[in-house]
Amino acid sequence: MVKDAKIEFATFVVDQLQGVGPVQAKRMFGGYGLFLGDIMFALISGQTLYLKFDAQSEPAFVARGLEPFTIPRQGKRIAMSYRQAPEEVFEDPEQMMAWGNEAYAAALRASQSGKR
Repeated sequence: MVKDAKIEFATFVVDQLQGVGPVQAKRMFGGYGLFLGDIMFALISGQTLYLKFDAQSEPAFVARGLEPFTIPRQGKRIAMSYRQAPEEVFEDPEQMMAWGNEAYAAALRASQSGKR
């Protein structure tokens, strides 16, 4: 039953992000990577959506107290360049599109600079 909830959430998020472009989900990290073309700009872990950020976009996440996605490495938690999406994106399609577009822009900047 938990697996079905994960699939349903991923399907819902992908549908909500179609305003950004033809977003596709690919299984990874025990969750999903969200891609536009070959650029990953978001990920889903459990029931949480994380969006790509960089130095330009991070202040908006920090101002809202949105937590980074972390992974265990050598006994420590390492923060990745994805932060939790704000709750309002699930209630407002325009907010989902705005935050999704900014995450995609951050992912594009990272790919152009060689930082993924």
